[in-house]
Amino acid sequence: MKKYRMFVILLLLLLLSACAGRGDPAEMAPPADPENPPALSGTYVINGFDPLGLEYGGHLTITPGDDDRTYQMQWIVVGGIQEGSGVVKGNQLWVEWRSIESSTDQAEGTAVYTITEAGQLDGVRFVNGMDGEGTEQAYPNQ
Repeated sequence: MKKYRMFVILLLLLLLSACAGRGDPAEMAPPADPENPPALSGTYVINGFDPLGLEYGGHLTITPGDDDRTYQMQWIVVGGIQEGSGVVKGNQLWVEWRSIESSTDQAEGTAVYTITEAGQLDGVRFVNGMDGEGTEQAYPNQ
């Protein structure tokens, strides 16, 4: 029983830390040179607001795609998992994404991120069937 109680306490602490306010987001570096943007493979911490203005956070993993300048992406955010694919056009990453969790909250949409000199992503996200746009910033893990 003690192990179970400790597990529940640790799980609650992890959830609370994931939902805690993240404060002001880090400053974005200048946009990357469109002729030579940095590679994007790796893991990122994300902060964003959905089209309704609700704040979220999580992690993003980006892996190389099948073609040059393409990437596969997976977001783990409060409330679900999303996957997508993107292509680099100049210093922008154009993405199509969809939720993959098995729930009634299935969603899909697009996003366009500006790639910075530091490999950060600063963009807007759209959810099909919703008015407005959300914003999202992704910061590479060091």
